[in-house]
Amino acid sequence: MAYIGNQYNHLEKDLYKAPTVFSSGSTSLDTANDKESVVSDCESGVSGPCFDQPSLCNNGLIQLCSGDKAHDLITKRFLSNLGSMAVHIKDLTIQKNCFAGVTWQARLQSFQIFNKAMEKKCGGGGDANVKYAWCAATRDEVCKIVEHGFGHCGLPKNSGLYGHGIYLSPDDSPMESVKNAVADKNGVRYLMLCRVILGKAELVQPGSKQCHPSSDEFDSGVDDLSSPKKYVVWSTHLNTHILPEFIVSFRATSSLKGFLGMQDRLKMPTSPWISFPALISALSKYLPPTAMNLISKYYRDHK
Repeated sequence: MAYIGNQYNHLEKDLYKAPTVFSSGSTSLDTANDKESVVSDCESGVSGPCFDQPSLCNNGLIQLCSGDKAHDLITKRFLSNLGSMAVHIKDLTIQKNCFAGVTWQARLQSFQIFNKAMEKKCGGGGDANVKYAWCAATRDEVCKIVEHGFGHCGLPKNSGLYGHGIYLSPDDSPMESVKNAVADKNGVRYLMLCRVILGKAELVQPGSKQCHPSSDEFDSGVDDLSSPKKYVVWSTHLNTHILPEFIVSFRATSSLKGFLGMQDRLKMPTSPWISFPALISALSKYLPPTAMNLISKYYRDHK
């Protein structure tokens, strides 16, 4: 069964042009000609040196090396979208999920079925809004997800600011996920590059306690409709709408560690989200009129 889609982001289009490696008997995801294809490991075109990081897990992962088209595309796009921070990334390694075994084959087919269902929901041959996105996870979380799929025992930790689900960042904004990547005892950080069915996304306000779409009209959440930095896939959709295809691991130089450490020390607000007009109204009960006039003036000027 070949994966069928309509519109994809730039990384999606580029990766479909690259050879896709699966274990023998599995399905190649290829929209270029929509044909079934089985590619053995020896036919993948993998060549060049590989950095020997401590083994992540051996359950259906193949390490890609320099010279493999998928490896080079992901590396180039990942580093280019980090901007000046890219020079601080060292020992970059990419592993591919081969969807080995009956269970992962079932999850793969489930993803394909839900993609087609989303296309029908969006009006027949509509756009299921499938994207590549980054997801930060610890080493243990990655191993559990690769072995068992998403679940409470292998769920990347989020701030909870945008409701209950998994937060992913667009493929062109990896820094959002890099900041949340926790180094293991060897100093290695892990990101999953996932294919995600977003469907129709709704705006989720900070402080939301949402755990599923607000109505049948929507399928996922975003922090900004025009330029999202976070995709929110609800806990009800984890193993049907997210397909972890690649595991990217790396070490950070001391400069980036300092930056990431500073980000870790920045605490997320714990109080409920409140609009500025409501906040000004609440403050007026405690502050003198002169102070409230000044706050209101600053608010109007800011708007």
